[in-house]
Amino acid sequence: MADAIGGQGTNTGDELRLLIERAERLEEEKKGIADDIRDVMAEAKARGFDTKAIRTILKIRKKKKEEYQEEEAILETYMAALGMI
Repeated sequence: MADAIGGQGTNTGDELRLLIERAERLEEEKKGIADDIRDVMAEAKARGFDTKAIRTILKIRKKKKEEYQEEEAILETYMAALGMI
């Protein structure tokens, strides 16, 4: 009964194995996508673009317009309080 998890038999063990294998495949896909993004950033840099600015734009585009505007307003308020603007 070494394959049993909680005494439920091999079906549970097989199910767990399948879930783990699926997760492993997804991790590999995620690594591949991360490599692709790195390649895009390298290409952008080679063409003279600022990759830090591109990454910032990507973060902004993920947010709702109102959420971004609120964050910008708070940032501006704090910077003004510190005499930075």
